[in-house]
Amino acid sequence: MRLVFRVAASLAVGLVLVVSATTRAQRAGAPASPSGPAAADATARIVTAAQAVVASLDAAGRAKVQFPFDGPQKTRWSNLPSPMFERQGVRLADLTPAQRSAVTALLTTALSRDGYRKVTEIMHGDEVLKIGARGGGPAFGEDQYYLAFVGMPSSTAPWMLQFGGHHLAINLTMAGAQASMAPSLPAAQPAAYTVEGREIRPLGKENDKAFALINALDAAQRSQAILPYRVADLVLGPGQDGRVIQPEGIRASALAPAQQAMLLDLIHEWVGIANDAFAEPRMAELRASLPQTYFAWSGPTANGSMAYFRIQAPALVIEYAPQRSVDHIHTIYRDPTNDYGARFVSK
Repeated sequence: MRLVFRVAASLAVGLVLVVSATTRAQRAGAPASPSGPAAADATARIVTAAQAVVASLDAAGRAKVQFPFDGPQKTRWSNLPSPMFERQGVRLADLTPAQRSAVTALLTTALSRDGYRKVTEIMHGDEVLKIGARGGGPAFGEDQYYLAFVGMPSSTAPWMLQFGGHHLAINLTMAGAQASMAPSLPAAQPAAYTVEGREIRPLGKENDKAFALINALDAAQRSQAILPYRVADLVLGPGQDGRVIQPEGIRASALAPAQQAMLLDLIHEWVGIANDAFAEPRMAELRASLPQTYFAWSGPTANGSMAYFRIQAPALVIEYAPQRSVDHIHTIYRDPTNDYGARFVSK
């Protein structure tokens, strides 16, 4: 049964095997995504918005939000709720309305319009869980999301914007005009809920586009794409940094042009969370590697069924994994060559 949640008109926060080809790419260092004036402008605006957040905080808040770039905070993220996973940073619940507005301004600058929508809908879904929860236990709700800066916000030096909570981990690493949002974890529970009579599906496009693609394959293509075993959870989720897996499924080179376009459109649902200035060159990079991209499926092919899928390329891993229910979804977005900006931060 879907829960019904009425949202106020104004919200304070809108908010394992190594493949030889992949190994060679990692050792050689794949070329960094191209950057240009649009990326440089986006970087400047994000840095300005991040500095505005810092300026809005008192000394205690600044101490909570700021971490060294080479410290352990960089890899501290999870899909679990607090206190099952102890997050660091400033918690939205502890901020004043003006400070929360500064965080909102930062997120709307760092993310695309659709990415910001997705993030806020994930958070609204957690508010639904809060309303349905019976006291004690995990802390759900829109107030239980944290912001942290790993490294000082800068237009030249590397740093990371971390924002997350239950079912959400955004890790945006920046170095000048270059940026990577890998690894990030957008998830959803409930996967569908109602606001003012309107159905909200934070990851609905990901679901529908994937089922459309698997059903666009002919019998021979499906026999390649569908795995002969069941996958029930993320393989490269939290805590799996540095692990690589054997590509499986059907290669995009075996797909018709229209099917390839559907695959790229599906990939964009994750890549497009980032500001367009970073997402567009990233998509150009992934289009260039399309012949080495694989699409794998596990489970039924009728939309509405519980099915896992994976998209994998030398510089990409996307997984979509229902958690024992179609109303509880985990996904992961990684770049084996550039998680945490490794490709350009090491320069």
